[in-house]
Amino acid sequence: MEPGGQLDMQQLLQAAAAMQSQLVTAQQELAEAEVEGTAGGGLVTATVNGQGELVDLTISAAAIDGGDPQETAETIADLVLAAYRDALRGADELQQETMAPLAAGLGGGGGMPGMPDLGAFPGFPGLPGAPAGPSPDDPATDDPARDDPAGEN
Repeated sequence: MEPGGQLDMQQLLQAAAAMQSQLVTAQQELAEAEVEGTAGGGLVTATVNGQGELVDLTISAAAIDGGDPQETAETIADLVLAAYRDALRGADELQQETMAPLAAGLGGGGGMPGMPDLGAFPGFPGLPGAPAGPSPDDPATDDPARDDPAGEN
């Protein structure tokens, strides 16, 4: 920050560019990562990338019962869905691990190095250090429905 409490725009732009670069890198890592999910004790394996796109599906021959093709088809469909959902859970966890540091940089946990704490500035309500909003004692905000949310009066 500059003297007088003004944001250094150059510093803010540099921090935004660094954040964007980190985001692009994280998205590339997720696109290249692969997560497996299984079902039926390994009879079906689904592989998704870090963005949740199905990239491979393996069905074991042991999952197929030639004597009852209808039942086999239904069982395999259920196993494919279960394996895919298992893989998506893993991909979701990977996304959270990969993106958490970036979310923290946006005010979720300590901020980015060199980035000012925007919560202390007027105009950023809801952030720590910012005013919560108009005072309930302010006559400009006198709204009967506010005092009686059920609308009983």
